[in-house]
Amino acid sequence: MGNAACPGRRCAGSQVRDHRGTELMSKRNGTDFLAADVHARLRAKILTFEIKPGTRLVEDEISTSMNVGRTPVREALLRLQGEGLVSREKGWVVESTDPSNMDAIFESRIAIEGYATRLAATRVTDADITELAALVDEMARFEQMNRAQLNQLNRAFHRRIIEMAGNPFFLDMHEKTLFYYWNMRLPVIFTKDQTQDANDQHKVILSALADHRADAAEEAAREHVRTTYLIVKDALEGF
Repeated sequence: MGNAACPGRRCAGSQVRDHRGTELMSKRNGTDFLAADVHARLRAKILTFEIKPGTRLVEDEISTSMNVGRTPVREALLRLQGEGLVSREKGWVVESTDPSNMDAIFESRIAIEGYATRLAATRVTDADITELAALVDEMARFEQMNRAQLNQLNRAFHRRIIEMAGNPFFLDMHEKTLFYYWNMRLPVIFTKDQTQDANDQHKVILSALADHRADAAEEAAREHVRTTYLIVKDALEGF
């Protein structure tokens, strides 16, 4: 005789469906987790140029190297495509930046770095200032290092300021904007005087941050990026 609350075999069927639903949800969650992990790892390698522009990304190779199935790899690549970091045309390829986008890239840098530096001025600690000062002092010895070493220090200086702003969204936008900037592979060689001027501007930014002068910090950061923009623009006009 059927149970009043569960006539016939309806309960058994319902339990099977519930079990299958739970199983499918579990698989979906697992795939989402793996896709997020693959996306984060690939994104970091692209933004740091460990994977260079123009590189072909083969799903099977990524799947093997990261020890995951092809489904999370494909989903990760689709996310990267949505972010503009890869494109799909006869296979997946890491995007290269068109130099014609230079104006838009610098406009973004001015806005992001300017306001982030303003926020940082209200939040930095003495330890933060000491860390930034050490980077500025190290960059002052630029004649004793190659351009790659100086670029690394310069990026560390600006990244730390963005981090000190305390807004993770700024950091994400900053990294993406810098990716597009460095991705252009601009044929620009900064002169000794220009490099010295850039580090002098770093000192102005540092001073404003140390004194917690938000207006001055923002303007100094914006002026610093504007100066770089003019140098790059002048250099490109000669090509």
